Amino acid sequence: MNRGGKSFPSEPIKAQTTSTENGAQEPMMLFMPPVMNGQARNNSKQSLSWLSSDNSNSSVTTSDLATETVNPWDIALCVVGTVISCENAIVVAVIFYTPTLRTPMFILIGSLALADLLGGVGLILNFIFLYLLNFEAARLVSAALLIASFSASVCSLLAITMDRYLSLYNALTYHTERTTTFTYLVLFAIWVTCISLGSLPVVGWNCLEDETSCSVIKPITKNNAAVLSVSFLLIFALMLQLYVQICKIAFRHAQQIAVQYHFVATSSTSTRKGISTLSVILGTFAVCWVPFAIYCLIADSSYPLIYTYVTVLPATCNSVINPIIYAYRNPDIQKSLWVACCGCISSNFSFRPRSSSDV
Repeated sequence: MNRGGKSFPSEPIKAQTTSTENGAQEPMMLFMPPVMNGQARNNSKQSLSWLSSDNSNSSVTTSDLATETVNPWDIALCVVGTVISCENAIVVAVIFYTPTLRTPMFILIGSLALADLLGGVGLILNFIFLYLLNFEAARLVSAALLIASFSASVCSLLAITMDRYLSLYNALTYHTERTTTFTYLVLFAIWVTCISLGSLPVVGWNCLEDETSCSVIKPITKNNAAVLSVSFLLIFALMLQLYVQICKIAFRHAQQIAVQYHFVATSSTSTRKGISTLSVILGTFAVCWVPFAIYCLIADSSYPLIYTYVTVLPATCNSVINPIIYAYRNPDIQKSLWVACCGCISSNFSFRPRSSSDV
């Protein structure tokens, strides 16, 4: 029985006596009723979910504590974050330590690699904060880093797409308009915007105090997730439009070259190859990010957690694919890697000048 906040003792109490007919005193045994006994055991189990400073919990042993199992999906995200960090760290180091790779094209690729690198670090820290340092401030820092880094990654992809478009649309004036200073200013604006978006959960736009307002990813609110998702879908629509224009310009240039030099078959094959490459780039980006963006719009924290993992894992894998598409396929970066690794250059490399459209 629970009286005044104290649990009923589990052992019999010999505290009262009864009188028989001949006046003799006999002890009366008081036993805890079975229902109250079970209630006390339940209260004891519930108290194991948190540690109290009261001495009444000092008898709880570590063998009574339930062992927390690690979610395999969290392990997968941590592994993906490690791969992302290693891949993009190499790209950032190559571009930073190679003076010839300081053109606007490679500066944008470096921004993309840096954003993906921070995203990979954010996934690793998220795993550490979740299972080793599980407190509110750590979760907010992890959420801020992931939002800022992946937002910068998507915006850097948009900047690369616009750079490709301008290099074809304004081929004659491209090198005078797209200076290194102008590129740095664009990237500065991108990173300031993305860091501001990432800081929103830290400054108070989170659902730690009201879990009913949580999105599919805690501690981000549903409104915050909706803003990010709509912004991403708008960026994706703009990228799609730019790639369509790039394809049209490429076809028009191919026809002009074919008419002038009578290389119809060669120009047609090269154009089809370029269109196929652009389709793979845009298709990969859409498959990785669009499901997660749409799911953030229609779902909330009441949905099964498995759906969040299924959609967020491909989104993070896009940062694994980005350095392969935009960096490791580039001959100039390959040449720098050969020089850094073995001090030699493969004879297969071409030293012709390259533009953004070659990336």
